[in-house]
Amino acid sequence: MERFDSDPIPISPAVRAGRFSAADLIFYDVEHAGPSFEALVFLNPPEVEADSPRDPEVGYAGSFVVFGHGGCFGEEGHCDVPKEGKDPFDNRPLHPLTPLTKMVDVTAALTNAAGEGEHLRVSVLPILPGPERPELSDVLFFSSMRLVAYD
Repeated sequence: MERFDSDPIPISPAVRAGRFSAADLIFYDVEHAGPSFEALVFLNPPEVEADSPRDPEVGYAGSFVVFGHGGCFGEEGHCDVPKEGKDPFDNRPLHPLTPLTKMVDVTAALTNAAGEGEHLRVSVLPILPGPERPELSDVLFFSSMRLVAYD
């Protein structure tokens, strides 16, 4: 996806009251078969674009980086990740294209956003590296996202 904008996520009363010591936003099954990119994460952002400042005032929470593989150059099936789970006694490494789990510390941004209402919106903007003006790219794919607040 070129950009991810979540539906409103309910915030627990404890988080709204600021009763947490840290918070992480966890992204599951992040694909990395394509190009490398940085994913900028914003909480309750106004309109943000690729060149928006990385400033808490506009909801910037942090980022994660994906070192991509740049596509598959092997024979057919070479880059297919096995669908079945790995046996717990198999000590071989996982397939190189096994999707990733990425975590972003959003403690400061959630502290700012928690007092803004009962719901939270998350925006993720994938940016390709390069010296030119940053541009959004259709490289971000993940299965789910979870907000975890710790007391």
